[in-house]
Amino acid sequence: MSMSRRLLSAFICGFVSLCSSAQAAVTATDAWVRGTVPAQRTTGAFLTLQSTADARLVGVASPMAKNAEIHESEMADGTMSMKEVGFVALPAGKRVELKPGGYHVMLFGVAKPLGAGDSVPLVLTLEDPSGKRSTLHVEAAVRPLGR
Repeated sequence: MSMSRRLLSAFICGFVSLCSSAQAAVTATDAWVRGTVPAQRTTGAFLTLQSTADARLVGVASPMAKNAEIHESEMADGTMSMKEVGFVALPAGKRVELKPGGYHVMLFGVAKPLGAGDSVPLVLTLEDPSGKRSTLHVEAAVRPLGR
């Protein structure tokens, strides 16, 4: 193999390995938060995530709440229960809905009542298979109660 072919081959191998280690691009759509009544300090946030490569949602924060957690609702023996989970898997190319009755975000210690027309900033912490973390900033529209 000639020197120029070896260099070209090394360049292509390096480029392919660089591309394969590129971080997943995660998009968020349909982000919304359930509105609250004046004394209510807890609410849920919902959205759809899609990643170009395998990734995980491992954390959420919002300046509008003291604490935010990823939760999962499930029906057991006729009773709906909810528990905190450490992450939500985001398989490459698949839409993952965080919605009422499934995975969702709980916002605790909400600073003020949330009503239609408000928006809530969310900061999502994402992790790729190698453990590298990144953040995604999302604005979630507030929907009034009952919607």
